Amino acid sequence: MTGPRQYQWQDEVLAGPGGAMTDEVGVITGPLTLRTTGGPDGTVRFEVQYTDADEWYTLTGSPAAHGDPHALHTAALRAIRAGGGAEAPVPPV
Repeated sequence: MTGPRQYQWQDEVLAGPGGAMTDEVGVITGPLTLRTTGGPDGTVRFEVQYTDADEWYTLTGSPAAHGDPHALHTAALRAIRAGGGAEAPVPPV
């Protein structure tokens, strides 16, 4: 028997002016990696790191309660590219 599935997407992205806002260290800028994980409970988590670094940080606003994880990953990439202290996207209600 298999358990609930978990999905994950990971992409490199260059943060726009003003970067991405994290819970742990505030704004981070430059070349980043975004990892989005859709869990079996329906939550979608967003983490970012400086590309090739060891530490991951929670993108402010994560986790999203529910939503299409891949669509939210794409929206988070767009937000980080735009910068301005980007936060996790909010799924449509």
